[in-house]
Amino acid sequence: MHVLRCASCDLLLNEIPVARGFSARCPHCGTRVIKNSSISLSGELAIAIAALTLFIPAQLYPLVTIKLFGVPFSTTVTSGSLILLDTFPFVGSLVIFCVAIAPLLYLLTILTSNFALYTRNAKALYYSTRILKYIRHWVMVDVFLVSLAVGCFKVRDFAEVDVDAGLLSFVLLQILTAALLSRVSPKRYWDAFGENDDGRNPPEDVSGKEIELISCKLCGFTQHKSHQHCCRCGTKMEHRVFQSIQKTWACLLAAVVFIFPANFYPISILLTNGKRLEDTIFSGVASLIKQGMYGIAIIIFTASIIVPVAKIICLAYILLCIHFRVESGRKLRMKLYRFVRWIGKWSMMDLCVIAIMVSLIDRGNLLDFTPGPGAIAFGLVVVLTMIAAESLDSRLIWDKYEQR
Repeated sequence: MHVLRCASCDLLLNEIPVARGFSARCPHCGTRVIKNSSISLSGELAIAIAALTLFIPAQLYPLVTIKLFGVPFSTTVTSGSLILLDTFPFVGSLVIFCVAIAPLLYLLTILTSNFALYTRNAKALYYSTRILKYIRHWVMVDVFLVSLAVGCFKVRDFAEVDVDAGLLSFVLLQILTAALLSRVSPKRYWDAFGENDDGRNPPEDVSGKEIELISCKLCGFTQHKSHQHCCRCGTKMEHRVFQSIQKTWACLLAAVVFIFPANFYPISILLTNGKRLEDTIFSGVASLIKQGMYGIAIIIFTASIIVPVAKIICLAYILLCIHFRVESGRKLRMKLYRFVRWIGKWSMMDLCVIAIMVSLIDRGNLLDFTPGPGAIAFGLVVVLTMIAAESLDSRLIWDKYEQR
C-alpha cells in the first residue's frame, strides 16, 4: 500500500494516480499533495535554460529611460540598488538579492537538480533541492516589474519616460520564471530519482503501522518514524519543526517593534529647488491622492500598509490559537497561513520603487531622491514577517493536543 502524509496537516492519505496536468489536494486542509505537471522535467529544464538566456540582457540592458531637464537617465534592474549600497547598504543589498541573486540562484538550482538527477548523484540533488525549496520565496521579479510601473508613473509629471530594450527581456523572464515557480518542486525530482533507483530505496511496508509513519519535509517520502534521517534524501527527520513557535514569535515580535519607525519615520526624501520634502508611507500615499494617482495610491497603501499589518495580525492569531489549543476554525487558519506566505513578498514593492527612483533621478543636482531612515525599518519588517511565515510549522494548527 502506497501512502503519504500531507505536509501541511499530517493527515495520512492513500496515494492515487493523477492524470497529466491535474493535481490532488488533501481533503482535510486543501493543500496540494500530488501534482502531475503538464510539463515534463526536460520541459522545465528547457524553460530554465531559456530564462537564463534572457537573464543577462534583462539585468544589463536599460529597462526605461527618462529625460530630466533635457538629460537622459536610464535604469537597469540593479542600478538604483548599487547606488544605495553606499548610503543604505541593507536596503540596497535586499533589493539586489530579491531581484537579481535569488532569481539567478533559483534558475541555476533547477539546472543543478536536473544534472544531479541525470548523473544519479543523491548528495548534489539533496543540496540543490534544499536551496530550491527556500530560495523560491525570495524570487521577486514580478514585484520589481510592478514597482517599475509605479516608479514610471511617479516621474512622468516632470520627465518623459521611454521604454528600452531590456524591458522586453525582463517581461519574458518574468513569464518563464512564473511558469517554473508554479511547477517546480523538490518532491518531483526525488520522485523521479526514486523511480529510477533500481530498488535501492523501495517504499516501506506500512501495513498495520500507519500511526508510526513520518513524512520527509524535503522529498515527501513516507517512512517509519524510527529513522533519524530520510532513507531517500538524507534530510534529518523531525516530527515537528524544532522550536517552530519560538522562532515565529521572535520574528513576529521583532517585526512589531520595527513597524512603528517604518511608518513614522520618512521612507523617502526628495530635494527639489532647494526644498527638502520628507515622505512617510502615509504622507506618500496622501500625496499620490492629491496628484490624482488613485490607482498607484491604492497599490502602495495595500502593499506597504495593509499587507505588513495583515501578516502580523494573521500570524499572531494563528499562534495564539495554537497556544490556547483552539480546535474550531482550523481550515480558516490554514487559509490565512497560505495567504500570508503568498502575499508576503509584495511588501517589497515600496523598497523596489525607492531603488528605481534613485536610479532615475539625478542625485546631487536640481532634483535629488534618497531613502529615509524609515526604509531600513520597513525592510526589516518585510524580512522578519517572511521569515516568521516560513518558520511556522503548519502541522501545529492541526495537532489534537492530547497529552503525550
